Amino acid sequence: MIDQARLDRFGQQMVGDLAAAYAGAMTSIGHKLGLWRALAGAGPITPAALAERTGCAERYVREWLSCQAAGGYVDYDAAKGTFTLPDEHAAFLADPDSPAFVAPAYDVVSAVWHGEEKVTEAFRTGRGIGWHEHHHSLFHGTEAFFRTGYRAFLTSEWIPALTGIAERFAERGGRIADVGCGHGASSILMAQAWPQVRVDGFDYHGGSIDTARQRAADAAVADRVAFARATAKDYPGTGYDLICFMDCLHDMGDPLGAARHARQALAEDGSVLLVEPWAGDRLEDNLNPVGRLYYAASTALCTPNSLSQEVGTALGAQAGEARLTAILSEAGFGTIRRAAQTPFNLILEARA
Repeated sequence: MIDQARLDRFGQQMVGDLAAAYAGAMTSIGHKLGLWRALAGAGPITPAALAERTGCAERYVREWLSCQAAGGYVDYDAAKGTFTLPDEHAAFLADPDSPAFVAPAYDVVSAVWHGEEKVTEAFRTGRGIGWHEHHHSLFHGTEAFFRTGYRAFLTSEWIPALTGIAERFAERGGRIADVGCGHGASSILMAQAWPQVRVDGFDYHGGSIDTARQRAADAAVADRVAFARATAKDYPGTGYDLICFMDCLHDMGDPLGAARHARQALAEDGSVLLVEPWAGDRLEDNLNPVGRLYYAASTALCTPNSLSQEVGTALGAQAGEARLTAILSEAGFGTIRRAAQTPFNLILEARA
């Protein structure tokens, strides 16, 4: 027998989810048009004034603001016909330097929709989908989503939490391998933090390597940051003081092989920094909004990428600390510990 109250509650949830899916596109459009930046700190503003500030058509801006008010992203004053972006919301939507800034990450959502047909077919065949096979918005969205956390925590908290690594870099420099570097956001941040450090970034995706090189040139660190196309099991070099896997080990077809290669390339007193999506070790630990986000991304992006490569371990984005620790241990690391964490990240250190 149907439970009417439960039916009604789930109906409301479905409407809310559908509304959020539509509104996500509006959030992204607001970022790309500079609407959020124009709203930040502006106080109460009319649609006409916001349109004039941003060079947009007033009729579109009015409809867009109405959507944001309905979603609670902006406040609406009916008596004055004005809209206000609260400072707390601006941290997520308008401030690129905020550790909460996520507006550009909607490009990843766009890539998931672009890849819907491929993922649907992969369900039927069991075959994988390589990272390079997705829409280009995936590469830019991934960079934007993770760069926020890296900027906030990588050089100020995560690396200082490792065993003597930050002190070494400050005193005498060192060498870093950034494996699966993508567009090079983490590589560049580390080079900027420690001028004596040399960073080698590796990624199998040629397009991302091209972008990373341009990013390094724009940041004036190209003399200390080099990017090359290589896989996690064949990049060159040994004696690295630090080897980083930034939100990428779970995407790899052979994470154990990647960890073994890192063990061989690492200096005896060096550390591996493994940054992974936050997850508990049991499914029931991850039945929350963060888990929902990561399981969706894992289904559409991470698991298919692993299945497209040799071995195809398909760890998934919610592998959890116990599984990751077991892989690092099997790869030959003797000391593995949780060095730090955030609501979105699990940070492990592995040493010989």
